[in-house]
Amino acid sequence: MTASSTDGRIARGNQTRQLILKHTVRIASVEGLGGLSLGRLAAELELSKSGVFALFGSKEELQLATVRAAAEVYADHVVRPVRDMPPGLARVRRLCDGWLDYSRSRVFPGGCFFHSVAAEYDARRGRVHDAVARERRDWVAFVRGTVEDARGAGEIAPDTDVAQLTFELISLLEGADAESVLHDDFSCYARAARAVLDRLRAVATDPALLPPAPP
Repeated sequence: MTASSTDGRIARGNQTRQLILKHTVRIASVEGLGGLSLGRLAAELELSKSGVFALFGSKEELQLATVRAAAEVYADHVVRPVRDMPPGLARVRRLCDGWLDYSRSRVFPGGCFFHSVAAEYDARRGRVHDAVARERRDWVAFVRGTVEDARGAGEIAPDTDVAQLTFELISLLEGADAESVLHDDFSCYARAARAVLDRLRAVATDPALLPPAPP
């Protein structure tokens, strides 16, 4: 077999893998990771089951690959847009607003992928649970670091409990996501954005660093 034909097979395999994962993250955000199966994907995407099996090997490997793929999408929409911003309240607020935009725009049709699958796997054990929990820890650590950096920049009061503020901000974001998905009512996003702004204003060393509250 020539090198070019081998390269072609690898490229086609990678394209098929990406096609499958684009489909699985959408399914899992609505039905959970338990809704994935090699046979279902083969049927829905008109692929051979043996071909899908060759790419992933097992349902668990498919689930793990789906978590990794979702993490990349999440990072593209929520994390990377704020990474180059200077530390401060504007960065914290932009992070929260970006998360609300990500949920509201239904990047994943079931709302936030990780909020959904965390509820599915919170009481389970195993590699998939560990992968979901690791992504959750990384997200909380990123929010906490962003808040800590703002405090270090002198824009958040020095006596602020960073861990508590992080918990409250994430709870507001995820509460809006859950409410909107359950009731198909998107008005909760404006309420969450206002609550985030109010909470940040309460800890700001200078409230003028933040926009005024909406009427």
